[in-house]
This record gives sequence, C-alpha cells and structure tokens, in this order.
Amino acid sequence: MKRGKKYVEAAKNIERATLYEANDAIALVKKTATAKFDETVELHVRTGCDGRHADQQIRGAVVLPHGTGKTVRVLVFAKGVKADEAAAAGADYVGAEELIPKIQNEGWLDFDVVVATPDMMGVVGRLGRVLGPKGLMPNPKAGTVTMDVTKAINEIKAGKIEYRLDKTNIIHVPIGKVSFTEEQLLDNLNAIMGVLAKARPSTLKGTYMKSVVVASTMGPSVRLNPIKYMNA
Repeated sequence: MKRGKKYVEAAKNIERATLYEANDAIALVKKTATAKFDETVELHVRTGCDGRHADQQIRGAVVLPHGTGKTVRVLVFAKGVKADEAAAAGADYVGAEELIPKIQNEGWLDFDVVVATPDMMGVVGRLGRVLGPKGLMPNPKAGTVTMDVTKAINEIKAGKIEYRLDKTNIIHVPIGKVSFTEEQLLDNLNAIMGVLAKARPSTLKGTYMKSVVVASTMGPSVRLNPIKYMNA
C-alpha cells in the first residue's frame, strides 16, 4: 500500500517495535496527525478471543469522560408516553412502524445510534438486515433496548460509545478528536481500556490483548503497552 509523503514523514517519529506508555502514545498520535480536518483518534484492540463462541463475545458500552467530539444523531423507536419522553430528552428522530418503509425502501439512515423500548423490538427486528450489518441494531447489553429512554439518550449525547468484537476479533472505538488535549484523550483512553480489561472472558486461555494500537484517521499507528491495564 503506497503512502503519501506526509504519512511517511510522520511515521519516522514512531519506532515500530516499541510498546509506548499511554501518555507517550497519545502525544505521538497528536504530533503525527497532519490532515487538514480534525481527525478522529481511534483505538484498535486485537484480542485472543474467538467470537464464534458465545462465552467469548465481548460487547457493551461506556461513557467517555470527554465525549467523542462528534455530534451523535439518535433515532428512538417508541410509542405514546415513551415517544414523548424521547422527544423531550433530545432524540433527533422518534417513531414506530411508519419508519420501517422509510428505512427499508428509501434507504434512510441519517442517524448514528438506534434506541428502542422493549415492546418495539418486534418492529425493529424487521430491520435486522439493514441495521445489523451497520452495527445499528439496538441491544440490551449496550443499553439501547430500554424503557428509560431519557437516560439512554442523555448518555449517548454525552459521549457513550459501544464496543464489540468484529469478525476478526478486533475491537475498534473512537476516543476523541486530534483537537482534544492530551489529558482529555488520555482520560478517554483509560476509561475504555479499564472497561475492556474487566471484560476479559473467564473461558479465554492465553493472551487476551494481543496488540493495542492508537492512531488518528489518516496518521500512522502507535503501539500501546497494555500491561498496566491488565494488572489494574
């Protein structure tokens, strides 16, 4: 894969074989982000889990102390009083069955997170083929299937992110923007790493976190030393 001149120059600041401490890794990510837009800082954790086994699945959510720096659009499936609550709490879109054809047939996907009350999951289930592959299906473990729609919306707007294993057993999550201070990015990193460390499946044998990498959207990756999190 051919890289641009800026990327190549930035990568010279990073020693590929070194496992950096979190504060040093964050400083390097900020230093090597050269794009003209405010890049997202991402965390990628390659695990030793086998997601094909239910007891080694990792999925949940965490509220980042300083948010993600992104405006999140929330769609809520609810009726009656709960629909009114969702609207009052600041949901961007609220609806029920009438949204099915709009999403299924018109390809409407102008939202980032979907929340649903439990009684609406039969309706939302009909959208599984559309929402599932995009990681948008509401899930109780992520707190997006709930009767407390106000709490769910407030947490999402405050910077709640969902984490889960992908098909290659890697977890990818945003931890902020390059414009964040090093302290803000470090707080967010520590929050998600602390949660992931505790999420280690009890049935897993061998290494849990095989590699931990932080990088900006267009910048080179920096390898992180995960030892302090695993021993916390």
